[in-house]
Amino acid sequence: MNEDYKKLAATLCRHSTKVSKGEHVLIDVRDTPVEMVEALIDEIDACGGYAHVDISDARISRKLALSSGEKRLELDAASALERIKGMSAYIAIRGASNIFENSDIPHARMAEIQKAMKDAVDWRVNKTKWVVLRWPNPAMAQQAQMSTAAFEDFYFRVCTMDYAKMGEGMAAMKELMERTCEVRIVGPGTDLRFSIEGMNAIPCGGQYNIPDGEIFTAPLLDSVEGRLAYNAPTVYNGISFRDIVLEFQKGKIVRADCSSNGDQLRKILSSDEGACRIGEFAMGFNPNITKPMLDILFDEKIAGSFHFTPGQAYAEADNGNRSRIHWDMVCIQTPEYGGGEIYFDSKLIRKDGLFIGEGIELLNPEHLL
Repeated sequence: MNEDYKKLAATLCRHSTKVSKGEHVLIDVRDTPVEMVEALIDEIDACGGYAHVDISDARISRKLALSSGEKRLELDAASALERIKGMSAYIAIRGASNIFENSDIPHARMAEIQKAMKDAVDWRVNKTKWVVLRWPNPAMAQQAQMSTAAFEDFYFRVCTMDYAKMGEGMAAMKELMERTCEVRIVGPGTDLRFSIEGMNAIPCGGQYNIPDGEIFTAPLLDSVEGRLAYNAPTVYNGISFRDIVLEFQKGKIVRADCSSNGDQLRKILSSDEGACRIGEFAMGFNPNITKPMLDILFDEKIAGSFHFTPGQAYAEADNGNRSRIHWDMVCIQTPEYGGGEIYFDSKLIRKDGLFIGEGIELLNPEHLL
């Protein structure tokens, strides 16, 4: 068996989900090599847990989505909820040979599916130990503008890095965020203010996503004011968006534009009442990830980036926003992408992608590599 597979399986089972004796673990894979699934089963067995496996295919999932009848969807959703209720941990590996596979599924159908599956997803996110990652393939290498071999080397280096190195810096940032009232973000096309007073800050060093490297909270619902110009492209439900600009008044998105698929953008942001409000604010600091590659699990961890997310809030940092969507949109503030500043209570804490201040500077690349 590929040694990289064994090392990744150990990271997922022992660091991310901390599988313990007697725990049931759901392995949910799509377009992933059998050998990787075998490595996970072996590692779960070694931890004393019980492995369960669901295997899917992107093209079959698309076909089912297009043919979904209400009764089939109801049964699938009920089955998914019942299954996840029996699990202590959830490990998902999602390969995608074509990230636009769902681009021709009508928005209304995708919204219907998301609504039906929301209870199962919420249970998984809030009541299991979970981790989600992509699987490297030529399509991902092409998105990253790298050779397949070079991308695979990059992928396993990023996914199996020593995430423990982030611990001290994340602890300092958590303390700082939890005593902060007002955040201001300034950059090209951006001047944004909001409050995080009283909100929890959640460090993520390999526990939920692989790759990882972020800390998140949520703005108070009605506090967001100003304009935000995102500079990383994004894909949502198989549709590509670039140069998204959002304007906020009293916490609500009052204007949304982009350079492509603007009508689709506005449809998604009107999916429900919570879709036009923000459920997450996070800063990324994975030193190995420096540019976007149209894969949100990588892009939201870019060193020097932040993401500001329309839709559902996480239970760990809950501002009360509820939605069937959760759309991580990314803005990079390194000099190559125009720079920018983040202020906490009028004090500069990050400039041009680098943290400033005792303790939090440990999250800069020079300390993590």
